[in-house]
Amino acid sequence: MAESLRYSDADLAEFKEIILKKLEAAKEEYNYLRKQIRSENENGTDDTASAYVSIDDGSASQQKENAGQLAARQQKYIKNLETALVRIGNKTYGICRVTGQLIARERLKAVPHTTQSMEAKKNQYK
Repeated sequence: MAESLRYSDADLAEFKEIILKKLEAAKEEYNYLRKQIRSENENGTDDTASAYVSIDDGSASQQKENAGQLAARQQKYIKNLETALVRIGNKTYGICRVTGQLIARERLKAVPHTTQSMEAKKNQYK
């Protein structure tokens, strides 16, 4: 029997469901991080000594910087998931962009936005 060149419509529907769930969770996380970045110091430092205020300000700045980095990563992840949905729509989802072979179902379930098979990914670092 010849190897399949693409996943079936039923398989694509299953992957789409997985991606939509991950996309919803990713958007919720992104929105949470954005709120963290925009929020003022919730603990309030108006009644503390000035030495503690400057330490607290530095800590708050560091937390916002970390949240900003996480938000940027989350935004990239969301874009990758949305691009995977486009590939599902044009029925090219699950095809390795390097080898042209189908990406293993287990890999797609673990990393649904991937565009490379494990073989291609390993060869990338040789």
